[in-house]
Amino acid sequence: MPRFSIIVPVFKVQGFLRECIDSVLGQSYPDFEVIAVDDLSPDGCGAILDEYAERDARVRVLHLPENVGLGRARNAGLEHARGDYVLFLDSDDHYTPGLLGAVAERLKTAEDPDILVFDHVRTHWWGRGGPSDASTLLAAAAQDVFSLRESPQYVHLFLVAWNKAYRRAFFQEHGLQYAPGLYEDAPVTYRSMVLAQSIACLNRIGVEYRQRRQGAITKTPGRRHFDIFPQYEGLFAFLEERDDLAWARPLLFERALDHMLFVIAREDRVTAADRPDFYREMRSFHRRHCPEGFTPPDGERGTEMRLLATSPYASFAALRGARGLRRIAGAGKRRTVGKASSAARQGGYAALSRLPLDPHLAVYSAGHHAGVHGDPAAIHAKARELAPHIRGVWVVREDALDSLPDGLDHVTPGSRRYHALVARATYWVNNVNWPGTLAKRPGSVHVQTHQGTPLKYMGADLLAKPGARHGFSVPKMLHRADRWDLSLVANRHSELVWERAYPCHFTSLRTGSPRNDVLVAPSAERAAAVRARLGVPHGNKVVLYAPTRREYRRGGHVDRIDLARFAVDLGAGHTLVVRLHPSLATGTARGLGLADLHARGVLIDATDEPHVEDVMLASDVLVTDYSALMFDYANLDRPIVIHADDWGAYAASRGAYFDITAEAPGHVSRSYRELAWLFASGTWQDEESAGLRAAFRERFCEFDDGRAAERVVRTVMLGEELPQPAPSPLLPSPATERAHSMR
Repeated sequence: MPRFSIIVPVFKVQGFLRECIDSVLGQSYPDFEVIAVDDLSPDGCGAILDEYAERDARVRVLHLPENVGLGRARNAGLEHARGDYVLFLDSDDHYTPGLLGAVAERLKTAEDPDILVFDHVRTHWWGRGGPSDASTLLAAAAQDVFSLRESPQYVHLFLVAWNKAYRRAFFQEHGLQYAPGLYEDAPVTYRSMVLAQSIACLNRIGVEYRQRRQGAITKTPGRRHFDIFPQYEGLFAFLEERDDLAWARPLLFERALDHMLFVIAREDRVTAADRPDFYREMRSFHRRHCPEGFTPPDGERGTEMRLLATSPYASFAALRGARGLRRIAGAGKRRTVGKASSAARQGGYAALSRLPLDPHLAVYSAGHHAGVHGDPAAIHAKARELAPHIRGVWVVREDALDSLPDGLDHVTPGSRRYHALVARATYWVNNVNWPGTLAKRPGSVHVQTHQGTPLKYMGADLLAKPGARHGFSVPKMLHRADRWDLSLVANRHSELVWERAYPCHFTSLRTGSPRNDVLVAPSAERAAAVRARLGVPHGNKVVLYAPTRREYRRGGHVDRIDLARFAVDLGAGHTLVVRLHPSLATGTARGLGLADLHARGVLIDATDEPHVEDVMLASDVLVTDYSALMFDYANLDRPIVIHADDWGAYAASRGAYFDITAEAPGHVSRSYRELAWLFASGTWQDEESAGLRAAFRERFCEFDDGRAAERVVRTVMLGEELPQPAPSPLLPSPATERAHSMR
């Protein structure tokens, strides 16, 4: 029998689930079981849980046949618990290191109390918050063991399931169960606290309580927040049947009203339209359950409780409104007047936005309006073929107009026609974000294609890497990302990362990457034409070198290898082609030697080639450090070499979702000497390289089947159903397997 049973209800948290389960399995205290309850989650959560169960015998997975909600999912897990103590952990939160060892030790010193309460910290998407409101109470408890009747101040501890360890026999003896609906924690918390003969505290942060930017049910307005009333009705029905608990009724009545008043004050929970009904339900609860002689507390909250006994909603609203006006007056004027020209533009855009959407209009953009390329270009090309009735217009900067193909319909940002088109377009396709000044209209469909599979940190994850996000605002970026409807992914790794890095409301489409369609079934004729255009001698092997930028160096460019030496060391019959990261194309990187070497014919600088897919098609092998290009290139099933001589510095400054040196698509070099040897010896294309590449392709090219662009056009623009590409089996990564084998 394990010491702890940790019950983890799971629903639509695939982007956070691994962090949650890893935080438990990584605990130094080993005597526990994890009961993960898959509440019929529609995403990949069930498969992730099964993966963990296969690797670790302490994990058991319960797949529910129907979605029952958080409370009843906890009840289902409780039926299978075998531990001395039961802990509940929400699947988007995680334990701090060492928690279970500390809980075990405190239970021992407290002689196995009915309940042990520990602390938490709120982890917002922009960073960790400060101490919890309970920290002072927990510190004051020290080593005491008490009952709530003896120490009623502890009724103010956070009323959730996951900050406590319950003695399982106590929990089951009293028939404690979570009811369906929101606010299910409150009745169980209060009922258990008044029944417990012994309560102990642990003044230690045990849970990182994730404050999800979007998606939390409790922060979504609607009538579901009226669930708070049946929850407390159930609690008071229990209390009023127990004469021995009469002492607890005034205490919990005040707590119930405080909770209800907190909810009604939150605009993200109770809408203005629902507030009068909510207030009437509060008055009804007050009338039925107010204990004789109840005295409201002092302060604003006490004043509001007195109003419940005597006054209609109008009086309550007037009191709240007066307070709001005082706060506004005290805050002073904080907004500045925008520029007149900007206001005029926005006014014109607003007027145009009142016109009907054009169902046959799509606007496209790529790389901050830098031209026609990437996934948007592939989608546009396929839409012209399959949906010619949908007019596609590109948004392109003036300095990039010379690169456009003849006859392409386009507008420049900020022009009169630009505002007229974007105001009425039904389809918006981009691989970055549209400007924040463009409001999303109801009925429009924003398709975010991204720019490849992420290795480095993106979005909200950059909040932990201030150097990597220097010069732009993550909150503003996420505000723009709130407009996304659809997010295209080429693999489940990307799906999980985007849902975590961009905590916004969008649907992931497992379409594959449209720009990679040409790589899945490469055209020899197209490759030959590109080689001829680049000037590659006939019959030469092309070595494509594509380095990425560095956040630890101002300007982003660091010379990792001597390009002239590498070109010579490759030997006769080889051509070195260099493709810089787009952000370095207009900087000093080329002036530091690349342009000169290109001019002298030592190598070929392909940075200005408009379509990177063409450069990949023309090559025989890719040498890169940490560029996302490797994930696309793997579709070609051609050798890849990772040159990782500064991996530690890169990962520390930018952040990475996994260790590319441990899960590489080919051989890894950590010095120029190793890189040169790989090519001189022919090792770059040996059987080991092929095996590593096959595993990499299975993981990161799973939805790329050559029909991605067609899939997007047919499903998004034509409303047809095209079968999704069949994913490969969900396998543990090599690094994960190695970690498991070392236990």
